[in-house]
Amino acid sequence: MLGVCHYNQFSMTVSVRSFAKINLGLRIGAPRPDGFHQLLTVYQTIALHDVIRVTLTRGSGIEIRCADARVPTDESNTCFCVVDRAMQALGTERRVRIDIEKRLPVQGGLGGASANAVATLLALERALKKSLPAAVRFGIAAEVGSDLPLFLIGGTALGVGRGEQVYPLPDLPSIPCVIVTPEIGVSTPKAFAAWDERYGEGALAREGPGSLSGAHPELTLSAPSDRMNELSRELSAWLSMPYSGAPSRWLKRGGRAGNPLLWLVRAGIKNDFEEVVFPEYPELREGKHALERAGAEYASLSGSGSTLYGLFASREGAARAAAKLRKQGWAAQATATLPRPRYWSGMFV
Repeated sequence: MLGVCHYNQFSMTVSVRSFAKINLGLRIGAPRPDGFHQLLTVYQTIALHDVIRVTLTRGSGIEIRCADARVPTDESNTCFCVVDRAMQALGTERRVRIDIEKRLPVQGGLGGASANAVATLLALERALKKSLPAAVRFGIAAEVGSDLPLFLIGGTALGVGRGEQVYPLPDLPSIPCVIVTPEIGVSTPKAFAAWDERYGEGALAREGPGSLSGAHPELTLSAPSDRMNELSRELSAWLSMPYSGAPSRWLKRGGRAGNPLLWLVRAGIKNDFEEVVFPEYPELREGKHALERAGAEYASLSGSGSTLYGLFASREGAARAAAKLRKQGWAAQATATLPRPRYWSGMFV
C-alpha cells in the first residue's frame, strides 16, 4: 500500500512527499515569440522533499497554509492554480485545504514550487478517488509552469521547449550527492534578463550570427530550435544505447568508465546560468568550488540557482563532504538521486 488516507465523514486528508530535482546541464537558446527561451536540460529527481497535505471538506474554495512567509498563500501559488484547474476538469466541488511543509529552499533551483503543485494534484486525485486523463493532467501541468510536467514523470528526463516538453530517459543509476543551499534567492526572470543582456539580439546584431564571443553558437544561428531538437535526439539516442556503446558526436570525450551519470556530466554538459549568476553572486561560485574541494566528481548550479549540487562516488564520501562543508559554514545535506521507480514508490507518505 503506497499511502494512507486519513478521513472521517466530513473530511479526508492525503499526504504526499514532494521530491526535488536538479538539472544535469542546462543550455539556453534564443528568446521565443512567446517571451520564453528555448531550453535543453536533463532533469533528475533527488530524494530531498517537502511534504504536502491535501484535506477535502464540505463546501467550496481553496485554502493554502504554510509556515514559511516567503511562500504565497493566494491565487499566485502554483498549488492553487493546479487545484483550481483540476476541480474544473473533474467537475467536482469541495473545499480544498493545502498544507505545505517546506523543507526545500524557496527560489532555490530545485523545482520546489513546481513539485509542490504536482504533489498537490496527485493527492487531490487520491482524496477524491477520481483521476484525470493523463493528457489532461500533463496539459494542466504545462499550463501552470515549465517545470511541472517533469514531476509527473520523475527519474531522469529530457526537457526541451521552455522546459515543459519532457521525455522520460532510461533511468541513470542512483548516485550520492550533496546539496548546498546558500541563503540567497535568485530570480529566474532576472537571470534570463541578464542572459539576454549579455547574449541577446543586441549582441547578435553587433557581432554577427553565431559568434556571441564563443557562447554556444549552435544555439544562436538562424534555426536554434531545429539545432536544439537535433541535440535532444542525439542525447536521447546516446542514453538509450548500451553503456559500452560510443557516445554521439556531441559528446565525444573519453570512455564510459564508472557510473554513467558521472560520465554524462563529465562529457561537457554545464549550466549556462552560471555565466550570469556567478558574477552577480560570487558566493555561489565559491560554493561550487567548495563542493569540488570537498571531493565532488562534478559540481554545478541547479536551474537558475541558488542551490548547488555535487555528485560523489560513494555515500560515505558524500556524507564526509556534507559534514566538512557544514563546518565551513555552508548549509549542506547529503542525499542521492532518485530513479523513477523509487520516485513513485516513495511519494505517498
